[in-house]
Amino acid sequence: QVQLVESGGGLVQAGGSLRLSCAASGRTFSSYTISWFRQAPGKEREFVAGISWSGDSTSYVDSVKGRFTISRDNAKNTVYLQMNSLKPEDTAVYYCAAGRSWGNTIMVHTIAYDNWGQGTQVTVSS
Repeated sequence: QVQLVESGGGLVQAGGSLRLSCAASGRTFSSYTISWFRQAPGKEREFVAGISWSGDSTSYVDSVKGRFTISRDNAKNTVYLQMNSLKPEDTAVYYCAAGRSWGNTIMVHTIAYDNWGQGTQVTVSS
């Protein structure tokens, strides 16, 4: 088990940037795939970005490619999501999630993740 706490959300104008952090507790953090999901009001939770346990493999939903970057620092038990060129449609609660490692394969379905943070709100104004 690993406990996850997100931070870094807030209100930003369209075109701006935010960096989300996901801090984890637990000695086995480096063995997990970590992903970011988001959920907007009235919509299902969707995969945004994921990173393998080693950091060698990343995956992004098409709508954020070229704008968002996921990274991890296993020494600090932290995963980051750098979000640039934000759009109003990026507004959502952002969750980080930890799931068992499948090597360099990043799972995009919520069912693959056993551990979830409480979420952090990101609001992008037009």
